[in-house]
Amino acid sequence: MTDQTKPQDAKAVAEFEDDRPVHTEPGELPPEVQAPLLPFNGEAPPAPKWFEDAIAQEPERGFVTSLGSRIEVLTWGEVGKPGLLLVHGNSAHADWWSFIAPFLADDFRIASMSLAGMGASDWRETYSFQDFAEDAEAVARATGLYEGGRKPIYVGHSFGGSQVFYAAVKHPERMHAAVMVDTGFGGPPPKEREEMERRMAQVRNIPTPDRPKRVYPTLAAALARFRFMPPQAPGNLFVADFIARRSLKRAPLEDGSGEGWTWMFDPSMWNKLDRSAMNAFVTEAPPKVTTPLAHIYGADSQVIARRQDGQPSPLPKDLIEIAIPDSNHHVMVDQPLALVAALRALLAVWPS
Repeated sequence: MTDQTKPQDAKAVAEFEDDRPVHTEPGELPPEVQAPLLPFNGEAPPAPKWFEDAIAQEPERGFVTSLGSRIEVLTWGEVGKPGLLLVHGNSAHADWWSFIAPFLADDFRIASMSLAGMGASDWRETYSFQDFAEDAEAVARATGLYEGGRKPIYVGHSFGGSQVFYAAVKHPERMHAAVMVDTGFGGPPPKEREEMERRMAQVRNIPTPDRPKRVYPTLAAALARFRFMPPQAPGNLFVADFIARRSLKRAPLEDGSGEGWTWMFDPSMWNKLDRSAMNAFVTEAPPKVTTPLAHIYGADSQVIARRQDGQPSPLPKDLIEIAIPDSNHHVMVDQPLALVAALRALLAVWPS
């Protein structure tokens, strides 16, 4: 294990641990949080017509090569319209935006990428914020996001929002503006952090290179294990189900008896991630930000509540912020149409 892949100390890890996968035993969380899809036994929850119509607008699916890795990309809209790059959160994938993007595709050329180590994108020996920024630029160039007469706007949720913020600080020449969606830069309160560190110490429960992710015998069994980080009950179960199904891939069962289902993300990504560049934004002087920035967040999000309690943040004080009522951290799950409305209104008039 190299220094770059070695797990960092607890203080450093705490800066960006909100959506880190953490094991919990059955019963530790309320059932609607621990296993929201369990009652459906593998069946899809009923969904409203607007959602069915949105996901029926299938994107073009493909890959862009960046730094020697294949990066999964979904695209909507015509080349020649202003570009919009969508970035998901940790352990997620490009389809987290598949029911949001169609509502924006009349006005934008849109690309949603799966970060390296997630979705169908290639895994890497190490991950870094700078490499994610290079991947984003490669995707924007390859999918025609610069062809609309201006540089693209980046939009990132959670961990993806921190990627967008990093790129906005380090490479402002690459984007017209940046929108973060419920992005926090601090760890949980002391009691929550102590409990999380206790769980992290129970390494027998956490996937490592020597102990891969569990393979579930059936799709229903895998869906029953799906939950969100940080823990929350999903506001819309049909959205949770859509996301969960596209988070899985086929894999050999551990006993060799056939194929089952496992999660697509690299189980060692967090330990292989170099967070030093982003941590410096919090622990050192706030970075100079010249890119126009906006932040859309869930009014009930625990991530945002921590920042409002006074935890350090690198975000500028004049940041445009829009609160989505009755939403927790995963805004596109809790209030997808409100997120669409906020993005439409914001992008129609901003940046001026």
